[in-house]
Amino acid sequence: MTGQRSKNYQLPSIFLLFLILCISLFLASGQLSAQNQRSGEETKLLKAFHQISSQPLYDWVKELSSEKYQGRLTGTEGFDQAARWVISFLSSWGLQPAGDQGTFLQAFPNPYTLVLDRGEVSLHLPVAAGNKKKSAEIKKYYRYEDEYFPGGTSASGEVTAEVIYVGFGITAPELGYDDYQGVDVRGKIVLMESEVPVSPDKNPETFKKWRPYSFHQYKLQNAAAHGAKGLLYYYGPIVNPNNDYIEGFLYSHVGRSVVDDIFAGSGQTYEETAAAIRKSLKPRSFATGKIFTIKNKTEYHPEGLGYNLLAKVEGQDPVLKDEVIIIGGHLDHVGSCPDLMPGADDNASAVAVMMGVAQAMMKSEVKPKRTVLFAFFGAEEQGVKGSEFYLEHPVFDLNKTIGLINLDGVGSGDRIFVLAGKNFPWLYAPLDRANSSYIHRQLGTNYWSNVARPRLDAARFLDKNIPSLSFSVSGLELPYPTYHNTRDNPSIINPEILEDLARLLFMGVMELATVSPEKLKAEASPAS
Repeated sequence: MTGQRSKNYQLPSIFLLFLILCISLFLASGQLSAQNQRSGEETKLLKAFHQISSQPLYDWVKELSSEKYQGRLTGTEGFDQAARWVISFLSSWGLQPAGDQGTFLQAFPNPYTLVLDRGEVSLHLPVAAGNKKKSAEIKKYYRYEDEYFPGGTSASGEVTAEVIYVGFGITAPELGYDDYQGVDVRGKIVLMESEVPVSPDKNPETFKKWRPYSFHQYKLQNAAAHGAKGLLYYYGPIVNPNNDYIEGFLYSHVGRSVVDDIFAGSGQTYEETAAAIRKSLKPRSFATGKIFTIKNKTEYHPEGLGYNLLAKVEGQDPVLKDEVIIIGGHLDHVGSCPDLMPGADDNASAVAVMMGVAQAMMKSEVKPKRTVLFAFFGAEEQGVKGSEFYLEHPVFDLNKTIGLINLDGVGSGDRIFVLAGKNFPWLYAPLDRANSSYIHRQLGTNYWSNVARPRLDAARFLDKNIPSLSFSVSGLELPYPTYHNTRDNPSIINPEILEDLARLLFMGVMELATVSPEKLKAEASPAS
């Protein structure tokens, strides 16, 4: 009897174990099915991923950097022709236009200036002439590109005058600061620093008070308002079309050798003077006694028209397709000054990477649930005007814009860096995962305060409280500068980094275009 009772009690236990086993197998099969489904989707994505190849990307950079497009200055035929060339690819791949009236282009007013020759920056040096001690002079001519560039929006003409050092060129009564106090610059040439004497990184709250005075346009206008006829701008020397055009006002960008010659014999060094201004926030302006000539030949076009190139991959989800992720980068560069400024890294590299991602999305069997907008901005080099115009006239509701992934200078080097990844870890995380899973490049990020004057299209979006990241690449060591000069050509481009970044962005953005931001925010750990 006891044995029979024991056997009867064991039956429910065996049944329970069997039931648990069945449930476990069922759950495991479900997990396996989901895993296989994910694996199948990943396999399809990787098929498109592996079709992204370095050679076409590099060839596209070479094409955009060629003489044909004349440096892609927004407003010029060279820029327009480059836009048409990019559109021919996007259209053939099946991307949809998102610009004005069913086109790929969004137009905006954009005056521009053509620099027609190399001009001149020269120093007049007095010399004794023979036994008669008759006064005479010789001219020291500075070297184009290495020591000066013509101002990108300079007026045409010639001015010879004494140089007055005016520090940062700022008149700010509310800050108790005026670089023009105590000096008369009427009819003279001023030597001026770029930026302001306060760092946005070291003193962000103080910098905000100085920020309006950091813009190139303000500095030029203030010099002209004080009666100056010319400006030697210690900014570079680089080519920079981001300034105002003032009829009759000439300026050139100069390097350190010009500045040192102006300070020579003054009883003070440039380093001491600049450091004293920054430390005391008191001007140190003075008449240098040096006579310089600035000569430029330019042509101003107030009627200029710029374009943003906008192409979309429409989302497949009936609800989520109204939300948009923007992949952005500027198509323009600084033109010719008068020699070709190719702009291979800045920013043909980004255009090529964006084209690679766009082509992969169209080839992929897996389509994004959200809409992805490819925004090739114009006039970034002329004051970040294209992205500013887009935000004033958006083609998608800004409240439904999930974020911007911006690319600027992504072809020269082997290390990838992302501005603002720590500001938006949920936006950065899928891109970081894509790198960790498939690319394995050195990838870094940081916080971005975005208090300085806007230098990137991403800065304009951040000003509108739209989450934004900005990718760049570094690591190439050269014995000469390549920023905004003739040396930014395809020889400095690393084709492999173009391929890796395009692949990384394709996988990362496809995740962003599928998963909800809420889920990404819940899962994301702070970016490391």
